[in-house]
Amino acid sequence: MIELTHVSKDFGKGQQEVHAVRDVSLSIDKGEIFGIIGFSGAGKSTLVRCINLLERPTAGTVMVDNKDLTALSARELRQARKKIGMIFQHFNLMPSRTVAGNVAYSMRGSGLSRKETADKVAHLLELVGIGDKANAYPSQLSGGQKQRVAIARALANDPNVLLCDEATSALDPTTTRSILKLIQDINRRMGITAVIITHEMAVVKEICDRVAVMEHGNVVEEGDVFSIFAAPKAGITRDFIRTTSNLQKI
Repeated sequence: MIELTHVSKDFGKGQQEVHAVRDVSLSIDKGEIFGIIGFSGAGKSTLVRCINLLERPTAGTVMVDNKDLTALSARELRQARKKIGMIFQHFNLMPSRTVAGNVAYSMRGSGLSRKETADKVAHLLELVGIGDKANAYPSQLSGGQKQRVAIARALANDPNVLLCDEATSALDPTTTRSILKLIQDINRRMGITAVIITHEMAVVKEICDRVAVMEHGNVVEEGDVFSIFAAPKAGITRDFIRTTSNLQKI
């Protein structure tokens, strides 16, 4: 579903140049939940933004659903992006619109009638477990409810891919588990390929099929989650695993 080939992303010029992503090649299968983990500054959020070309790679190609996004015109890219949903750490909801209004807004230009849009919004809100919040405003919701709205909005255009950029970082552990379970349910029910960006190994352990570990813009290790936990090769991976398996004083 997603094929990254020798993707690099640089910012700045000369002495200010930052190599955020360095020569990353990854293949993510249709229908899998793929984790990308790294500490702050590892390049993982930049990499996920290269998947939908919110950041255009300095080098390399990005194939999503057999389309080379780096070769598309601006108009073709807008169309392709509709099939790539994205959810963020801080929800990015519009405070002046209701929950239903936030979800409906992402369907503008879809050709649906007002009734079809309203019916689809109601269905999506039920799907994510907040059907009773359609007329509430974001300020009236908990963090977990806001993220459920954001997930409903990301699903509005029937995407094939769901990108989750630190989607649970602002949530408490109980809410995090419920959101991860929701993402897992959506993946199983709808066959959507999910890419989870996180700095928490517990998130990877909970729902991911495979994981790539990033450090300084490079992928230093990649494999199925069981193998990575059972026999980590990179020092950074061992550091991450220690954070989930030990009760240790800092």
